[in-house]
Amino acid sequence: MRFALEALFADVPAEQVDEAREFYKRRAAGRGPSTLEELKEARARRSAPRATDPPAVEETIEVAELRVPVRIFTPVDGPPRGVYLDIHGGGFYMDSAARGDGRNRGLADALQLAVVGVDYRLAPEHPWPAAPDDCEAAALWLVEEAEARFGTSRLAIGGSSAGATLALATLLRLRDRGAVGRFTGAALQFGTYDLSARTPAGRRIADEYFIQAYAGHVEDRTVPDISPVYGFLGGLPPTLLIVGSADVLLEDNLAMAARLSAGGNDVEVQVYPESPHGFTGHPTAMARTALSSVDSWLRDRITQP
Repeated sequence: MRFALEALFADVPAEQVDEAREFYKRRAAGRGPSTLEELKEARARRSAPRATDPPAVEETIEVAELRVPVRIFTPVDGPPRGVYLDIHGGGFYMDSAARGDGRNRGLADALQLAVVGVDYRLAPEHPWPAAPDDCEAAALWLVEEAEARFGTSRLAIGGSSAGATLALATLLRLRDRGAVGRFTGAALQFGTYDLSARTPAGRRIADEYFIQAYAGHVEDRTVPDISPVYGFLGGLPPTLLIVGSADVLLEDNLAMAARLSAGGNDVEVQVYPESPHGFTGHPTAMARTALSSVDSWLRDRITQP
């Protein structure tokens, strides 16, 4: 069998590829905080998220003795046709659900969805398993309450980077509880699927502080709740994997796609040329195309009767 990475490339105009190539030539490669002091400084420097109109409804849900803050958007025109659970990225140690307000307000209105962003606890103040505990609690709340609260029980989940990791860990937990059936899809952008430094991509990020902050206290980080690529991956909803061809985690995203497919799941992979980790958050036409593809994919899976 012959296999070429280019066969997985998303269909994007040549001018978008050229623009991305030039954009990343000019943009210095970033690296996350490497100590607790740097992390605190980075958090303090973050600008306030852009306000939306209408704004999010801020609420604290209570599930299994956990109290988890969430931010809820509902469409301005008509009732929701589904509910999307958004899990923000940030290396498990930065950012908040509010950072996604602009994107989530747009999703709610464009796709006629209720969008729920979960403010999970951050490391190192709250290391694993705090974050997946909170995300699982939010997902279980939706399984139980979505119909009464939003008038629909059709659910989807997604996230980027650490958020994609947590989304997949949440689905594995729900599957093991027998509660994953309400989820019609998972849209995962450039997840970090190996925190154990055993895969090639995992070894490239092995010295990153976010891993120590989040799971440094765990002796075996091949636990699927931390590194989902090592889990049993059958019985999951259809999954979209988005990743850039220049992402340091490209190999692990391809490995995750293969493992999901081998587990009998419906999987779609889209690789975007000339794009590094986090590219959908950058001001390029390539990013807009990728996010539009996510929107279309979600619409097909969550809003159909």
